[in-house]
Amino acid sequence: MLVAVFLAVMFTQTGFIGYDAGHRQISGSKRADGLIGRIHGNLLIGLSYGWWVSKHNRHHAHPSQIGRDPDIGGRAISFTPGQIQARHLFGAWLGRYQAWLFFPMLLLEGLHLHIASVRALLGRSGKARWAEAGLLAVHIGGYLTAVFVVLSPLQAVVFLVVQQGLFGAYMGSSFGPNHKGMPVVGQDEKVDFLRRQVLTSRNIRGSLLTDLALGGLNYQIEHHLFPSMPRPRLRQPMRPCGRSAPSTAFLTRRQACWPPMRRYCATSTRLAGRPARNRLLTQPPQVQMRPLNRATHKTLAAPRLS
Repeated sequence: MLVAVFLAVMFTQTGFIGYDAGHRQISGSKRADGLIGRIHGNLLIGLSYGWWVSKHNRHHAHPSQIGRDPDIGGRAISFTPGQIQARHLFGAWLGRYQAWLFFPMLLLEGLHLHIASVRALLGRSGKARWAEAGLLAVHIGGYLTAVFVVLSPLQAVVFLVVQQGLFGAYMGSSFGPNHKGMPVVGQDEKVDFLRRQVLTSRNIRGSLLTDLALGGLNYQIEHHLFPSMPRPRLRQPMRPCGRSAPSTAFLTRRQACWPPMRRYCATSTRLAGRPARNRLLTQPPQVQMRPLNRATHKTLAAPRLS
């Protein structure tokens, strides 16, 4: 089982390299970074690189905006009361208790990413689809063959459950604190590029070990402002951004990793119409988007990943 834990960590770290390639942070070349991304995504960890880039482009263009950011679509986790109210039966129960089910649900994130990748490739066309599908098939076939050849059937199943569960938990926990608990932009809200990227993002305080563990995602504000900046350089613009931004509009403070997740759980409980029972769960910062928008003179276009 120690090997399963090790592979869960390595899968996530490999995913971070594919993430950097998707942002053209490695070579600056679309073709070279695309090749790196497909090798690390499709071949090594079984995730569709093309599907992720398309999805992530939309997230960067409109982070945390209802109806435009696919990351807050509300299929698993609800981000607004309306998303919970639109659910029925199991979905409504899930939304009601999502504050307590969030971390257990992350154990299924790896499986969800694999299924979403396969579904996306089945619905696409073109040469890139076949290349990605071939690499994904090699990964699935090679991975399952190696596991079931080395281990007994029961051990192999347990290995897969542990490895994929921890992979999903690690991956989800790396992305979770970046936007959850921060302001959600209404579907018809008009917010300029700078405020849209900064006010919906959160930085995580930590050391170089934190940078390694989170793949540079802890510099989420800088990353959203400069998406193609290589990961090792994300520390550099942090102080200039903090000095130049208006203190009343840009909350570029850094936080430890755990408090943002507690705030998210508190927010989720209130969304479901139930008061937070744990006093440690504090309310996230409230930022009104319309007053900030009145101070805006020009709306900029968000940079694309590819």
